[in-house]
Amino acid sequence: MKQHPYQVVITDCDHGSIEEEKEELSPIGAELVLAQVREEEEVIRACKDADGLLNQYALLTRRVFEHLPKCKVVARYGVGVDSVDLKAATDLGIIVANVPDYCIDEVSDHAIALILSLMRKTAFFNAKVKSGQWDFHSGIPIHRIRGKTLGLIGSGKIGLEVAKKLSSFGVRVIAFDPYLKTNPQGIELKNFDAVLKESDFISIHCPLNDSTRHLIGEKEFKKMPKKPILINTSRGPIIDEKALIQALQEGLITGAGLDVLEKEPPDSVNPMLAMENVILSPHVGFYSEESISELKRRTAKNVSDVLMGRWPGSVVNQEVKGKTRAPMSG
Repeated sequence: MKQHPYQVVITDCDHGSIEEEKEELSPIGAELVLAQVREEEEVIRACKDADGLLNQYALLTRRVFEHLPKCKVVARYGVGVDSVDLKAATDLGIIVANVPDYCIDEVSDHAIALILSLMRKTAFFNAKVKSGQWDFHSGIPIHRIRGKTLGLIGSGKIGLEVAKKLSSFGVRVIAFDPYLKTNPQGIELKNFDAVLKESDFISIHCPLNDSTRHLIGEKEFKKMPKKPILINTSRGPIIDEKALIQALQEGLITGAGLDVLEKEPPDSVNPMLAMENVILSPHVGFYSEESISELKRRTAKNVSDVLMGRWPGSVVNQEVKGKTRAPMSG
C-alpha cells in the first residue's frame, strides 16, 4: 500500500464539504484528515503525526505544539490568529499562515449594512410594522447620512474598503491606525481620541491582541460627544461589553451594530437582545458562498506551499524565517 508523503489534519471546521481542500492538497500526495477536535488533549492525539494543520477554532497552545514534532505549518481559516500561540509556533520553527484578504467585500458590505440600517432605522421599522404599528413617528429622529463623519479604528484592507464604499454617500472619513504611516486617499489620519471625538459612526477593523483587547471601554465612551453609532465586525473583545451596555443604557452612544460579541452566542439575559437601537448578527460578516470557497482553497494552498518548500502567501509570524522546520527556498 502506497504511503502518503505528508499528513495534513484539519483540526476543526464548520464548512461542511472539504472538497476544495482535497483538490489543493492531492497534487502533493497529502493524506487529509478531518479530525473535528478542539480540546487540547484531543488535538494532540489527532495531530501528533501531522506535517501541517488547517485550523479554525481549536486553540493551538504551546503544549499542543510541543507534542507535534512533525508539524511544519499551521494555516488558519481566516484573518485572525488569536487561536494560535504565535510565540510558541515561532520558537518551534512552525510557520503560521492566514488568509488576510479573502472576505474584504463581505465584511465591508456587512459593516456598511449595519451603519445604514441603524441610520435609516430599517430593522427598527421592520419590527414595528410586523407587530402592527404603521407609524414612522416611532422612529423619529432620523438624520441625513451625507455630511456625517465615519471614524475607522484600524484601516487595513477591510477598513479601507468601508471608507471607499461609504464615501460615495458623501461621508467624511477619518481613521486611527498606529501602523499606517501615510494617508490613504480620501482619509484623514487622526489620533485615537480625535476619532472618538469627531465621529458620527465608528467602525472597528483592527485585530484582537493584547493592545486592542477592551480598546473601547468606559473611559472611551465618555470621549464621544457626538453619541456615535458603534459598529464591530472585527472581534468582540475589542469592546468592553459591560461598558458598552452601560453606554447604551445611559445614551452615551446612539446605537450599535455588532457582528461579534465577547461571548458568542450571547447569554439569553444579555440586555442588548432587547434594545431596539442594537442590531446583532451571528458572526456572519465574512460569509458568502464565494468567500468560503476561496478561503478553503487558499488555506489549503498555504499548507501545500510550505510542504513544497515555498513561502505561503501570508506569513503571520515573520520571525520564524531562518529557523523553520520545513526546508524553505528563498
